[in-house]
Amino acid sequence: MRISTKGRYGLTIMIELAKQFGEGPVPLRKIASENDLSEAYLEQLVSPLRNSGLVKSVRGAHGGYKLSKPPHLISAGDVIRVLEGPIQPVEGIENEAPPQRELWSRIRDAVKTVLDTTTIEDLAKYSESPSDDGYMFYI
Repeated sequence: MRISTKGRYGLTIMIELAKQFGEGPVPLRKIASENDLSEAYLEQLVSPLRNSGLVKSVRGAHGGYKLSKPPHLISAGDVIRVLEGPIQPVEGIENEAPPQRELWSRIRDAVKTVLDTTTIEDLAKYSESPSDDGYMFYI
């Protein structure tokens, strides 16, 4: 399965909105400039997110977009399905031999599990700081 720029940038929008959750609407202009992305492209992506009920738009001088529900209730899978369609690594697996069909099904299920158990809140809170269980090398 390949996630296109639609899915990647859509997740970026959702992560930025999650970081600002409860602080009012966020203009796409701000998300675009902070992430060095095309505002026009983000405008195209936010429409299906709004139509699916994941985000709400607020009009006016201080308008923008905000999440329609708390970020811990929105999964990465929700966003990817809206922008990319169904999650499937291979088309037409029903025509495959049983061993390959089983493999493709297991891969699909693993990807779905990761996407569906990772929330937008998890992604918004992600930090690159080293964890306590990292390796320590002494020279």
